[in-house]
Order: sequence, then structure tokens, then C-alpha cells
Amino acid sequence: MNERPKILSFKMPAEASPLGYRQKPAKPLLEVDRLRKTFAHAQTAAVERVSLSLGEGEVMALLGPSGCGKTTTLRMIGGFEAPDEGRIVFAGQDITDLPPEAREIGFVFQDYALFPHLTVLENVRFGLHRLPRARAEARAQEMLAFVGLEELTRRRPHQLSGGQQQRVALARALAVAPRLILLDEPFSNLDAKMRVETRQEVRKMLKSTGAAGILVTHDQEEALAVADRIAVMDKGRVVQIATPDEIYRNPATEFVANFIGRSNILRGNASGMQAQTAFGNLPLSRAANGAVNLAVRPEQILLEPDAAGPAVVTGREFRGHDQIYWVQEGERCMIVISGPGAQHDIGTRVRLRICDCVVPLN
Repeated sequence: MNERPKILSFKMPAEASPLGYRQKPAKPLLEVDRLRKTFAHAQTAAVERVSLSLGEGEVMALLGPSGCGKTTTLRMIGGFEAPDEGRIVFAGQDITDLPPEAREIGFVFQDYALFPHLTVLENVRFGLHRLPRARAEARAQEMLAFVGLEELTRRRPHQLSGGQQQRVALARALAVAPRLILLDEPFSNLDAKMRVETRQEVRKMLKSTGAAGILVTHDQEEALAVADRIAVMDKGRVVQIATPDEIYRNPATEFVANFIGRSNILRGNASGMQAQTAFGNLPLSRAANGAVNLAVRPEQILLEPDAAGPAVVTGREFRGHDQIYWVQEGERCMIVISGPGAQHDIGTRVRLRICDCVVPLN
């Protein structure tokens, strides 16, 4: 095994924004071409012709509901499942038929898969068996220092918190200096506060080592926070790949609009960059023509109290930084998010005003 130079200083890729979110894909490190997988006795494919590419140092999230095929896709990339069709090219080499250990790809499992009978240091050193023992020991110590666990080398997994176990698993994956790390729901075993802290730590670690990453998650907030780009999956297919900002502001389909955040879906008649709706003539984020469904985010709607208004507030949820309202207008129920200052009691009659461009859906 050839050791790669250690890269432990935090260096922002040149093509990244100040927040570290990549503006455009780099030269592809990984190319997945029309992967298909059907399990025995299943009536439909678990993965149906999935294609995507990943740049050097890029972090991508595979996002979707349970059963959408995201974990199966990740396992095929890692070599733990064999595709029925399609191919996987990594660093210019076709690895479709290679076993996991021959792919030089790191994998962090959902349950971390630490060896309970080994110490923290022994777990991290496990993947370095081709190195002389002294060098393997030094590399494992180095990686534990990198993830902030250098004081816990003699502990065993059951003596660690969930967050510490997660960092040990990441240190083990990083120890062999892979160019790509696959993470399968790595934060699902952590409490809410620890998830937020740990996911930012993981992102920084990936960026500072230069490793690319693919994260499987069903948590939209997690995907928006961690990924440079998000691939949204539904029923075995990728339905949209875009940056977090683009995928939130310009969802391609009704499924994406409702899965990434919340959306109100309106019917309209579009002509170019405008559409006629029940709320008047609205500007569109992209051109469309004819009958369309339109996605309106809850924060794009203003509530205006009006004793003669056509709508009534039927529900309210205070969340500190904002408030969610459910508003009924005839047979239509709308979700509205307002700042904490404006409060409307249940039963208040209001008018709804849409104050931004709306998105025509495919």
C-alpha cells in the first residue's frame, strides 16, 4: 500500500465559495452511469438507471425517503452490492466488478461497525495492516489527534459516546487516505444537538483532507447543511441534482418541492415569465407556457389582517425564530411562515399576498 502525503491543514478549494460550497463541479473523480439493481422477488427495481458524477473534493448528498434506492446506490459504489446494469468509473478506472477492498474507497457505516473487542487505536489501525506496525501505529495516532480523540486511544467502543464512536469510524476511514469516503446515514444515532455539531465537523474534516464524500440521508436539513450538491432520489431514480440553494429555490418537480422544505402547490396558466393564478398574475422563476403547477414556499406569502378577507387562520405554531400558520381559503389550505413579530390568532380573517417569483414544476 502506497501512503499518500498527509493533508491535515484546512485549505478551501479554489472553486469554492467563502462558505465552502462548490460553485461548479470539478473534474469528475467518480462517474456513475445508468446503474440498475433489482432484488429477488421485488416487483420493481430498487435503483433504476441512476447516473451522477462527483468532482475531486466535492461532497454530495443522496437524499430521499426510505426505500428510494439511495443506500443501494451507495453500496453499489462501495462494492457491497453488484449492479445488474451500468458501470462505475473511479479515478479513470472502471471499478464496477472490483471487490470493496480493491476500490480504495472509505466507508462509514450507519452503525459505525467498530470492533467491540478492539481499542480505539486498534480500530483505527485495522485498515493499515499493510504498513509496518510502527508506521501504522503513528498514522492511527495522527488520525485520532485529527478528530480530537488522542486521549481516548485505550478505550473500547462501548466506553464512548455516539459522537465519539462516529469520529472513530471516520478516523478509520480517513487513515488510509482515500480520495472518496461513503457515509451511510452517519448521524442517525446521534441526538439533535450532537447531529448539528458533528455534521459540521465531518464536513470540515473532508474539506481539510481533500477527500470527496457521498452522504446518504433522509434528513433534508442535513443535506442542505453538508453537501456541495444534492441528488434527490424518488422510487429508485434521481429526479434532480443541484446545489442546495438551487434545489431549494428552483425544485424541478412537485416531489422535490415538497420533500425539500415545504411548498404550497397552485394551479396556473403560464405565458413566458408570468402565470395567471387565483392570487393574480405572478412572476415565474423560469419561463413556462400553458397549464402548470406552481411551487410557492411558505415564506413567500404575506398575511394581511382584513375583517373582510377571504381566508381565515385555522392553525398556528410558534417556533421562536418564526411562526407557522395554516390558512384556509375556500377549499384551499395554505402554509405560511412569518417572523416572530407578527402574530395572528386562530380565527383571524386575512388576505394572502405572494411576494416573490414562484416556480413552475415539470
